[in-house]
Amino acid sequence: MSTPPLAPRSTFGGVIAVWIVAAVAGVSIGLFVPSEWRAAWLPLALGGCLILAFAVQLGYGRPHRFIQRVAASVVGALLILGVISLGFGLAAVVPG
Repeated sequence: MSTPPLAPRSTFGGVIAVWIVAAVAGVSIGLFVPSEWRAAWLPLALGGCLILAFAVQLGYGRPHRFIQRVAASVVGALLILGVISLGFGLAAVVPG
């Protein structure tokens, strides 16, 4: 039987890291992708965040609440990319 670690690493940093990557990916899509292709690139960014969330949480090596941590990472990335895409939509509607 293995002994539990005395001070396990916090896994919340991995969730936040995926959110930051989602924000950077969304802003990068807004800056570098033409407006007619943004809607196609945002789901690809979300898929990349899903793969990153799995990789980060598997890297921690802690099975306890694994699904909840991955779900928190992906739902947060979805919300961040959704807000960014809402900004894209509003920017397309507003004349400027």
